Amino acid sequence: MSVHLLAIFFMLISSPTGAIEDDPVTDKAVRPLTSILVFSKTAGFRHGSIESGQAAFRGLGKKYGFAVEVTEDANQFSEAQLRKHQVIVFLNSTQDLLDGNQQKGFEGYLRSGGGYVGIHAASDAEYDWPFYADVVGAYFVDHPAIQSAKINITDHDHPATSFLPKVWERTDEWFNYNRVPQHVQVLAWLDTDSYQGSSMPGKHPAVWCHHVDLGRAFYTAGGHTDTSFQEPQFLQHLAGAIYWAAGHDDWKAPKSIDSEVKKNPTPQKIEKTGDSR
Repeated sequence: MSVHLLAIFFMLISSPTGAIEDDPVTDKAVRPLTSILVFSKTAGFRHGSIESGQAAFRGLGKKYGFAVEVTEDANQFSEAQLRKHQVIVFLNSTQDLLDGNQQKGFEGYLRSGGGYVGIHAASDAEYDWPFYADVVGAYFVDHPAIQSAKINITDHDHPATSFLPKVWERTDEWFNYNRVPQHVQVLAWLDTDSYQGSSMPGKHPAVWCHHVDLGRAFYTAGGHTDTSFQEPQFLQHLAGAIYWAAGHDDWKAPKSIDSEVKKNPTPQKIEKTGDSR
């Protein structure tokens, strides 16, 4: 082997990218999804559906072949620990969750290529942290009673919405937010004429995503009720969100899963699981 080739070899094995195959965050664009962390710590209102959500994410991991770690331990939020996972899911996590060092760990993880998926009350968290305000996109303000609403899907290319009908009707608790985020791509909007209680008439976002430096952030308004996490369409919506956040822009569920979604429409049972605070 020539001296020149030896030099290149030693540069590769000694550089940060030389270890890329062991780093699910850095290598997420070329490797299969391998691991997610589901974080469900609450310092405010605790949703009764958290346990159903945890079970649902474990089920998605089993179905699609990725590991799922569930935790409420904020000590896991060092950058080194978080980098074991391609996506961090905030599952109805509320109020003040992380201390200063933990916030730095999460910010470093996300900016360097990690993924974030916020579920429902993830928008009711970390009100005093500007970085999180940018990540989640908008904060919870209040909500009307649980009821059925129509959601207009405006992006049928995204993995989380590509399979959904143009108008998706489902029952949940529909948050009002403090703003319509301008720095995100809105994938779906609530039809505010289809239900009672929107404070954002005619322009009420329901699903959105955006990039955070090298990382990705996704938020969905759904996930208040236990039955949300039993709906085939909502579960596929979550799967698409996870894969997109992990860098898989063109991911689609296997055809057998698509068939299951079509055979099992979204249930419209109204379930009372409490307020969001």
